[in-house]
Amino acid sequence: MAKQQEQDWVDQHVERWRRTFRGFDPEVEGALVRIGAINRHVKRANATAFGELGLGPAEYDTLHTLLIQPEPNETTPAQLAEACHVTRAAMTSRLDRLVELAYVTRESDPLDRRRIIVRPTQAGRAVWKQALELAVVREKQTLAVLSEAEKVQLNALLRRIVLGLET
Repeated sequence: MAKQQEQDWVDQHVERWRRTFRGFDPEVEGALVRIGAINRHVKRANATAFGELGLGPAEYDTLHTLLIQPEPNETTPAQLAEACHVTRAAMTSRLDRLVELAYVTRESDPLDRRRIIVRPTQAGRAVWKQALELAVVREKQTLAVLSEAEKVQLNALLRRIVLGLET
């Protein structure tokens, strides 16, 4: 006899929709609601972890984007804004906060004084590394219920979806 699979709150959500909406695809709804729930869980867990270090998610995102730039880890505010998918005004606010925390510097480019260069400080590198380590632990915990083979399978399926979105 096949083992009955446990139900989660999404199954209840899907069942309510199934009763009220004709043409509803329960597998699509279930998958998308679960992806959203996982995303919200990871974001909340990371926000908590970053908060323990005095960082908000926006500050972490900016530091992370800056520190994954090729050495010497420097860029312009406009390039950071584009990479973080935020407006230049939003990036200015983020950078103001990071400068206030002494995690980045903004300096004029010696070759073109109109251009501003953003660089991480040692303190910025250190807090980013701490935040990253906390995030990695929480992210691993999120997928700990899966075997390595299941994680590979999940990634393959999600990759197919992402590639389908890009075409």
